[in-house]
Amino acid sequence: MEAIRLFKSLDRNQRNTFVACFLGWALDAFDFFLLTFVIVPMAHDFGTSIADLSYAITLTLAMRPVGAFIFGLLGDRFGRCIPLMIDIIFYSLMELLTAFSPNYTTLLIFRALYGIGMGGEWGLGASLAMETLPTEARGLFSGILQQGYAFGYLLAAVVYWVVFPFFGWRGLFVAGALPAFLVLYIRARVPESPVWLRREARTNFWSDVLIVIKRHWALFLYVVLLMTAFNAMSHGTQDMYQTFLGEQRHYGVTQKAATGIIYAFGAICGGTVVGHLSQNWGRRRSIILTAAFGIVLIPLWMFSPGFALLVIGGFAMQFMVQGAWGIVPVHLNELSPSAVRGTFPGFAYQLGNLFAANTAVVEAQLANHFRDASGHPDYAKALALFAFVIFLILMLLAAIGPEERGKEF
Repeated sequence: MEAIRLFKSLDRNQRNTFVACFLGWALDAFDFFLLTFVIVPMAHDFGTSIADLSYAITLTLAMRPVGAFIFGLLGDRFGRCIPLMIDIIFYSLMELLTAFSPNYTTLLIFRALYGIGMGGEWGLGASLAMETLPTEARGLFSGILQQGYAFGYLLAAVVYWVVFPFFGWRGLFVAGALPAFLVLYIRARVPESPVWLRREARTNFWSDVLIVIKRHWALFLYVVLLMTAFNAMSHGTQDMYQTFLGEQRHYGVTQKAATGIIYAFGAICGGTVVGHLSQNWGRRRSIILTAAFGIVLIPLWMFSPGFALLVIGGFAMQFMVQGAWGIVPVHLNELSPSAVRGTFPGFAYQLGNLFAANTAVVEAQLANHFRDASGHPDYAKALALFAFVIFLILMLLAAIGPEERGKEF
């Protein structure tokens, strides 16, 4: 009932802004996750190994800080909306070009450029949403906003299910160019951030940036470490999971897609519920609790003997993983200095992605190291061990960090 009340309390501009920011992040994630469903056939077509093809994921993640820095500075200097529209068009174009990659090297180039666009979207969208929404609604809508990522995964699973059997992996990336049309909605319905407009009228941008760097460098380093753990947790429980389902459990397209759809719903539920609860429980305490439950769920998530239990484990695991992630937009924006709120959260977030960019490669190499009874790569042990370690690290970092719940913008 409280969530319904908060939604009804938004005015038209706040609702339009939130919808645009949610869709921008969801469609960005949709474009990213399409690749994770087709690693095996793409590796076959380009004559590379699964581990080598996973470097396309690594390059995308590694280039995201570049996009966050460039588009974040543009957002702090010129407002959130216009840089956001440019960014959406850019990443949609790179997704389309991926479909026409003639060889492995060209594919890596397009995925690196796509990473720049993907990195720019989150910081602009999160700052625009958090600066526009009422303070008491931030926890709930932070959770919903971040689950645009899970919604993007859900959409990718559906499109993979429908498109891949008929048009192959190249058809998937053609469909991935559709987010460009979101720009029309933003241009017509979304106003500029009121917080940015007030600050721009009375401040000098570049002097503020220098002051922030001098005063808040330690905070920035802490947030980068925190986001490294968050990104390792997220990618460690998702990017190689479809490979695990196909290569180790030998499930087909329908079962893989259905599993992805179901645990994407778990992620959406978790982010929304935990994000809302963090408004009363606190940001750090909520992160620690979800990570602890994630550890408990590892056996069900990875070692269940049957398909039904595996699906339940996937739903529950992503409820916890994305439950913690639902806190990230509001937590980072509350910790951010106001003068660089377009740059600080997104750049820290994407630097965390950079340092966690090898997650898929590490898990693939761990799987090759462990091997199962038949001598095949043991993805179950690799993903379980990686998740256990990352959950512990995340709990520690959340426990020692600052919190500014309810900070006025």
